[in-house]
Amino acid sequence: MPRLAAASLVGTAIEFYDFFIYGTAAALVLGPLFFPTFSPLAGTLAAFATFGVGFVARPLGSVLFGHLGDRRGRRPVLVISLLMTGLATVAVGCVPTFESIGVAAPLLLLVLRFVQGVGLGGEWGGAVLLTAEHAPPERRALWSSFPQVGPSIGFLLANGITLTLSAALTDAQFASWGWRIPFWGAGLLALAGLVLRASLVESPDFLQVREHARVPFVEVAREHWRLVLLTAGALAVGYAVFYAVTTWSLAYGVEQLGVSRTVMLACIMAAVVVKGALTPVAALLGDRYGRRPMCLVGCAATALWMFPMVALLATGEPLLMFTGFLVTMLAFVTMFAVVSAYLPELYAPRVRCTGAAVGYNLAGVLGGALTPMVATAAARGEGPPWGVAAYLAAMAVLSLGCFALLPETRPARKEVVVPVAG
Repeated sequence: MPRLAAASLVGTAIEFYDFFIYGTAAALVLGPLFFPTFSPLAGTLAAFATFGVGFVARPLGSVLFGHLGDRRGRRPVLVISLLMTGLATVAVGCVPTFESIGVAAPLLLLVLRFVQGVGLGGEWGGAVLLTAEHAPPERRALWSSFPQVGPSIGFLLANGITLTLSAALTDAQFASWGWRIPFWGAGLLALAGLVLRASLVESPDFLQVREHARVPFVEVAREHWRLVLLTAGALAVGYAVFYAVTTWSLAYGVEQLGVSRTVMLACIMAAVVVKGALTPVAALLGDRYGRRPMCLVGCAATALWMFPMVALLATGEPLLMFTGFLVTMLAFVTMFAVVSAYLPELYAPRVRCTGAAVGYNLAGVLGGALTPMVATAAARGEGPPWGVAAYLAAMAVLSLGCFALLPETRPARKEVVVPVAG
């Protein structure tokens, strides 16, 4: 289990590094470089629109790779999805700007971001299922939480490199060529991940399936559509608050509050470090108290905290902004530490890779694709952006209702019988 968990964690870290580095670039430089004829606000919105395309592509990736995972096994999904995402990310770093090739530049960004999204749509299902299906039932949430730590590491790696470059280069150098370096680094990371994943063994649950679904997505759409919609709605708030903190707030702080890039990245990264470190702890609580109670608590905490979080962000003070981000990440991890066990347990092994991945990635469209754009539009004007807080709180209430309609899946704890002498 440690070797499996480590391989899944490293793979998801690399894939999410690829995905996050685009979001950071969209918040900082892609607007002026690829949409120079737009106003600053419109350019940021356009850059976030290309960012959102990756989320729209993720459900398609979950269908394609889910079919592969349910028909041929979880292991091939991990290799192909990692290769696809890595190549697309390297290619983004090579795209000429609008000044060089005109409208072809943003179109190429759009296509490559779409390919990134397709690859990541397959990654989560394969990595989580391979770990969860090997894990002992009483510790399934703990072991399957390690792939959920991967996004935190990927985010820190992506933004750590950006932070270093931002501090070492002038604004002109960073805008000219510095922003491309993190994209090129994705190639080396992908090669390392492929080497690590080459030794993984297939999931025992998949090997025990006697009759595989002929077309898994059709079976899921026909027999489990309600479950897919509920899981998508339930997880939407997690995506919304994560990308509000890590992507929208970065652009808002730099462009509207005048906070330096370095300070904003440092505040966000510090909160994500704590979130990543506490993921296994929250997962252990999920093994002890159940998946659904943890998710309900996380949603309720999110709904209550969004207005204080926005108020703290609007101060522009680093310590106060960090406090707002930190509590938000704690509410987030309360939910998302257990979903890697929760979603697979909701589906039968024959359609598990498709069902779990489609629900998870559809939530990304609802919560992740729209949030930076909606939040940027809602933050116009003077004063704290209360419209952003209202939007995120409403998403939390929606997800709370969806979680309330889902069943608990934690395996029953075994009773230990102690023999009595005599």
